[in-house]
This record gives sequence, structure tokens and C-alpha cells, in this order.
Amino acid sequence: MVNARYLLMGVFIVIIGIIFAVAFFPSEEKKVKKRFRLLSEWVSKSPEENAFTLLQKMKDIGTLFSDPCELKASDESLSGSYTRQEISAHAGSARSQFSRLDLAFYDLHIALPEKKIAKVTLTSRLTGKSISGEQVDEIRELECLLKKIDNTWLFTQIEVVQVLKK
Repeated sequence: MVNARYLLMGVFIVIIGIIFAVAFFPSEEKKVKKRFRLLSEWVSKSPEENAFTLLQKMKDIGTLFSDPCELKASDESLSGSYTRQEISAHAGSARSQFSRLDLAFYDLHIALPEKKIAKVTLTSRLTGKSISGEQVDEIRELECLLKKIDNTWLFTQIEVVQVLKK
């Protein structure tokens, strides 16, 4: 009877240890997904957002990117290498054109080909309403490269994948 009690207590401690490890030491894939979740949260805008929140989100968006970060798109005017400050400024300028804005990421496929490199293919959807009342609904396929710098995953390259139309 005493041995069963110790065995049960030992199993309970192991289960608690596993739960603790999963909760407080997330996998690299979960850390990468969190970066996308933060980007989505900080790009998105509600109609009630005040100026302080706008400025804070602009600053926060820049922290997700390496310095510099490369953007590749079919539109040559968008393609280029951008600093964190430029990314924050462009994001703030773009967000100010909308009364409501939502960014969502779907179907994230994360590959970790090297220890500190993550390649992510995904679908992004940007929806919103401009301050002039125009509805926006854009869907894009993206390939993103993130690098772990100083123990933090940062976006280093984003490429808009050209999808064939029917």
C-alpha cells in the first residue's frame, strides 16, 4: 500500500514536470508562431484605437524585424531592404489610412533547416476599412525567413509568392 502511494506520487510529479516544461519552455516552432501572432496583433487596428496605442504598436512592429529586413514583391516599388525604423514608419503610415484593419496568418508551414533559421510558408489575409470607407480584402501567399538573433526570432526576409490565377 505504501509503495503504491509513492508510485502514484512519483507519476503525479512527472506529469506536473512535463506540463511545466511544455508551458514554460516552448518549442522553436511555437516561438516562431508567436512572432506571427504578435505581428498580426500589432498590425491590426480597431476603430477605438487612440494615438498612444498607435505609436506603441508602430514601435513594437519594428522589434519583430532584423536590421535590415528584405522585402521581395512583384511590385518593384515595394521591394527592397528596410531598417527597423523604416518598417515602423511605413507600418504607421499604412495603419493611419484605415479606421479598421485586421491581419491574419493561415496554414503556417515551419521548417527549421538550420539551428537558428526558420523558413515559413503561409497565407496572409489583410482586411479592413479605409478612412474613406473603402473595403479592403487582400490574400497573399508569403515565404518568410526568420533568424534567431540574440535568442529572439526576427523576420529577415519576406517574399510575396506570385500565385497563378485561373
